[in-house]
Amino acid sequence: MTWRVADIPDLAGRTVLVTGPTTGGLGFHTALELARRGAAVTLAGRNPRKVTEAAEGIRAEVPDAALSAITLDLADLASVRRAAAEGADIGPLDVLVNNAGVMAPPHRLTPDGFESQLATNHLGPFLLTGLLLPQLVESGDGRVVTVSSIMHRLARTAPLGDPHTPRATNRWVAYGESKLANLLFTYELDRRCQQGGLPVRALAAHPGFAGTHLAVNGQVPAGQQRRGAILDATIKAVSQSAAAGAWPSLMAATADLPGGTYVGPSGPGQLAGPPQVVGASGLARDEMAQRRLWEISEEAVGLQWP
Repeated sequence: MTWRVADIPDLAGRTVLVTGPTTGGLGFHTALELARRGAAVTLAGRNPRKVTEAAEGIRAEVPDAALSAITLDLADLASVRRAAAEGADIGPLDVLVNNAGVMAPPHRLTPDGFESQLATNHLGPFLLTGLLLPQLVESGDGRVVTVSSIMHRLARTAPLGDPHTPRATNRWVAYGESKLANLLFTYELDRRCQQGGLPVRALAAHPGFAGTHLAVNGQVPAGQQRRGAILDATIKAVSQSAAAGAWPSLMAATADLPGGTYVGPSGPGQLAGPPQVVGASGLARDEMAQRRLWEISEEAVGLQWP
């Protein structure tokens, strides 16, 4: 049976945190549909103005939406810690959607000395999830949904070296490695929660080829608005909508699925279409790589968990 947005159950009384909620993006549409079903949603993004705009956009469709906001820059571990401390006021957390990310920007280092894609797409979410784990456990049935990509298959090896000195020189390969890291993290987190008897499931999702601003933001230098507008229009013309791209995340966040499930579009090449359970690359299923990346990540962010 095909999953549809209409299958999302009543979420009244449930609390969700969504990272990367910029208006029009995957996180925005994920937060919108969860709020539409009655969930209390915390929007976590690095730009307070854009988070406010997203909240206004959600309330335009769901006037009584229960929304709160947190400032979060996943590329800065100090910001992640501040956000998690602020998020303690949320109380029990039913769902954490690790949606925010960057796609193939020019190489740069974060304030902590990490390559920006690995930091933003993996190390930041890794630390945030670890810090929020007690609240996920407190809910009694916590769920962590991490957004990966079909481009995790670009990675030829797992990112298991020193995160301060990434091996990938091609920024698209580096992106693929960071998205592979999302899956390695998901599978290891789910296994550790099961082994520890923690009431938390970890799942992953990917949007296929969705018409968001993510690719444009990584490829067009600041100040070249016309070039960015042309690229943005081209992408949207050949892709599914951002709203449809959010369907796999919504299915992973709300459907009756076991931990370790990966959800993506059902169409040819998993580029578009209604969501379904999909498979990951062999590299993503490598349990030794999952464990080793976890250990590397713990050392990098300075937190041992669960």
